[in-house]
Amino acid sequence: MSTVLVILETAGGKLRPHCLPGITCAAQIAAASGKRLALLVLGADPGSTASAIAAAGYGATAVHTLAAPALEPFTAEAWADAIVHAIKLTGATVIGGSASSTLRDALPRAAAMLDAPLVPDIVAVKSADTFTRPVSSGRALLDVKVAAPVVFFTARGTEFEPAKPGSAVSVQALAPPPINNRGVQVKGVEKTESSRPALTEAKVVVSGGRGMREGANFKILEQLTDLLGGALGASRAATDAGMVPADLQVGQTGKIVAPELYIAVAVSGAIQHLAGMKGSKVIVAINKDEEAPIFQVADYGLAAKWEDAVPRLIDLIKAKKSAS
Repeated sequence: MSTVLVILETAGGKLRPHCLPGITCAAQIAAASGKRLALLVLGADPGSTASAIAAAGYGATAVHTLAAPALEPFTAEAWADAIVHAIKLTGATVIGGSASSTLRDALPRAAAMLDAPLVPDIVAVKSADTFTRPVSSGRALLDVKVAAPVVFFTARGTEFEPAKPGSAVSVQALAPPPINNRGVQVKGVEKTESSRPALTEAKVVVSGGRGMREGANFKILEQLTDLLGGALGASRAATDAGMVPADLQVGQTGKIVAPELYIAVAVSGAIQHLAGMKGSKVIVAINKDEEAPIFQVADYGLAAKWEDAVPRLIDLIKAKKSAS
């Protein structure tokens, strides 16, 4: 029986939560095609992490590991080589995972090495060989039918429920992969430490746009974010202007989010930004321009200057918390 293989990402010895929707998508593909589901953990020494994942199972039949020093820190070249190696050893015919920046970088390379098709940003599994994905910045959906010996995919995490723990499965260590970094060297890694939840995993996201004017003004959004226990985001216009780091960007070329509450402050609502957040359960927009496109998707809209609205909102939340 052929295999649907899910590439997992880990941090601090644990499975990253954004991988769970990718497992769900892969499980649906496996069920539709009659294939078995397997998970793959890559790293310099992934054994203990893989054992913890295998204890939860997540509906898979096995957890495979590939160990090599070159796999940490991440480079797309090393991961692509390792993924292709795993495919050959496991006989996987469908390979993918959640549409993270890591897999968006590594999977196209692996697909190119095998001359295989890649279906990105799947939002629904129609059948064993037909998948739905957004096109035209999310303004339309396209059903893609693929017929090939090996198929790659990424799943939009906001469209699939996180996989639930199941029965424990075994860990199977695969032979070390041959890796060619193709001259790529990681000279150093700069980590941003934050007590806030990850942007793609937060239940509340507060985003600022070009109308915030400068980075110092994001401090007030940070106050609102922390009061709500959320994550801070931004539009591409704000990140391109250097107001905040690029890893806070929400949108088609940034992170795709679907929190329970999304608050857009001074965000005009360009289609590229909407593509990254319109799946949010409740959208609140604050913008002084009454004609801003963001109001077309907002559940609640306030036409006002952020300088007036956000401090007042902070005061109201503080008062509410003090009363309770």
